[in-house]
Amino acid sequence: MPFTTEHSHNFTSHNQQGEQRTFYVLLLTLTAMVVEIVAGTVFGSMALLADGWHMGTHAAAFCITLFAYRYAKKHANSGKFSFGTGKVSVLGGYTSAIALGIVALMMVVESVNRLFNPQTIHFNEAIMVAVIGLMVNLLSMYLLRDHHHHHDHSHEHGHEHHHDHNLRAAYLHVFADTLTSLLAIIALLFGKYFGWNWLDAVMGIVGALVIAKWTIGLMKQTGPILLDESIEQEYKTRIQDELAKHATIKDLHVWKVSGHHYSAAITIESHSQKTVAEYKQMLAKFDKIHHLTLEVHPTTLCET
Repeated sequence: MPFTTEHSHNFTSHNQQGEQRTFYVLLLTLTAMVVEIVAGTVFGSMALLADGWHMGTHAAAFCITLFAYRYAKKHANSGKFSFGTGKVSVLGGYTSAIALGIVALMMVVESVNRLFNPQTIHFNEAIMVAVIGLMVNLLSMYLLRDHHHHHDHSHEHGHEHHHDHNLRAAYLHVFADTLTSLLAIIALLFGKYFGWNWLDAVMGIVGALVIAKWTIGLMKQTGPILLDESIEQEYKTRIQDELAKHATIKDLHVWKVSGHHYSAAITIESHSQKTVAEYKQMLAKFDKIHHLTLEVHPTTLCET
């Protein structure tokens, strides 16, 4: 399918199902957050308090996720953005990653404090509430389990499955909650039966380190998109090799304009009589490119 000169510049995709599921998870999270913070304070469990704080922070992150969805949907056809609101989802994911990092830091600080200043733990009550929290988290993970969505766009060659970075961030927040709940239960059981009360704080540190790793991974996924990082060199080399048969490449840029749409701006000096349309037809095989700006100069044109 050749590139056309008349086309939309809106590379926005809205994951309606993801938005609805995130809202349901937000309600679950708010409910569990209140229960666990109150119970953790009353029963003196750091692991339980950490889980509650997680849920509070993640509830805020889910609000960011929902805001990103609704903002992108509202402005999808406004013309305010050059390539639509495709990067709003990516920005939401990046912002949520920062929130995850703050949670991890808070966990380390408080866990270290509890390690050196242990408090009395009411194990039976704490374990009961931690199990309830784990069930809520598992249900939330089920609701958000599919962070790939099916998207069809007129510029695409067929159908593809793409990462929704916004929903992936929400999923990681829930995953972090689930991990913390599980670690809390393990720590509380060992504390109850073996007297290892210190394990409660240690598990908080372990959970924080794992969450920090997820944070870095999510930022590595979203950051380059927000900074217009170029497509991989191997793909650019294939484009260069294809054009080099009939032209000299003067300039070539290929970058993401959304979570899964690429734009390209190419300037070439042609050694043949091929038209712009014919060069675009040659590049149609590079189906990662959804928007192409191609400038063709005859070989006799003097450079300025």
